[in-house]
Amino acid sequence: MTKDINKEKFTEETKLKLDIFRECFREWFPVFLHNPYISRIYIYDLFAGSGSDAQGVPGSPIILLQEAMGNKKQHCIYLNKNGKPLVVFGFNEKISSKKLLLEDNVSKELSACQYHCSLSECAFSNSCNFESKDFKELIQNQTILSVLGNKNYGKFILLDQYGFKQITDEVFLKLINSPKTDFIFFIASSSIRRFKDEPSVKAYFKREKISFDESRPKECHRSITNYFRSLIPAEKEYYLHSFTIQKGTNYYGLIFGSNHSFGMEKFIKVCWAHDNFAGESNCNINNDFDKDSLFYNPLGTNKIQVVKDDITNHILAGDIEDNISGLKYALKYGCKPKLFIDVIESLLKNQKVKIDGQMNKTASNIHSAKLYKIRLL
Repeated sequence: MTKDINKEKFTEETKLKLDIFRECFREWFPVFLHNPYISRIYIYDLFAGSGSDAQGVPGSPIILLQEAMGNKKQHCIYLNKNGKPLVVFGFNEKISSKKLLLEDNVSKELSACQYHCSLSECAFSNSCNFESKDFKELIQNQTILSVLGNKNYGKFILLDQYGFKQITDEVFLKLINSPKTDFIFFIASSSIRRFKDEPSVKAYFKREKISFDESRPKECHRSITNYFRSLIPAEKEYYLHSFTIQKGTNYYGLIFGSNHSFGMEKFIKVCWAHDNFAGESNCNINNDFDKDSLFYNPLGTNKIQVVKDDITNHILAGDIEDNISGLKYALKYGCKPKLFIDVIESLLKNQKVKIDGQMNKTASNIHSAKLYKIRLL
């Protein structure tokens, strides 16, 4: 039987996962809230649990609700003033007893908030919807499919599954092909590595597309992420990044996906705040020098140096011909786009390249950066 984490105190690893959920959604929500072209925002937590652990520490549904309210209720104030967009929460918990607890915890959260609130009307009093369905059934629901396909709706999908069997190739492709949809899901990568040859695993993953280096177990989640990355059509611009969480000898992980560079900028920001070595783990995945060691250099970690070298080589080979391509390259390899700016400034200083157009140092909101061309000397 699957372990029920809500009946115990959350572990530090679970708290880290929830912190990343919180910070990711905190970055995401205002972008769509203030987008005049978005008429509705749907927030789906489809493996919601009961809403808290045994000590009352908030789980993902309460976290999403709290962040939608905003610091000092600024999002509630905005929604009360403007009346739009419509915000809808969809919480699903398959176990009916836990679903009842979830409804009670959400109701208590809203009541506590309203008790201290000076607004005449609660922006979220009628926003929460609850289901108790199997995920495979739910993801085929025509209402959800209609929401996912609507380009006027912003969607945040949280899939905190147990294990690994729910996010199939079909589900993944459905998510990446949904407009205005960002998602983050949890997956037990160590279990896939450990039982990779078992029929139960082969039924969900094409073994020939997953390559594990058994001498580097901490990189197993990277391998799973690369598997999903291989499913993205070559012609499709899509952003995928992961975060590995070590617990003892096991490695789990989160995978975030977005159709838009701005969505990935937000997630990368969260990841590097938790891991200033590589922006992708809680376990020093590239074996960098410890922070207390003589050779520690936060500006020149293994990940940073590898991506800098790659960008440099691609520019000098003529593969990266403009700043937009360079900024997106850094982002797709899990680094802040500013890394490209550091490289191009070094190449300019060393007279390896010149710029055609207006040089600029835009390294955030890169979708709005002004294009310039790079010419080799």
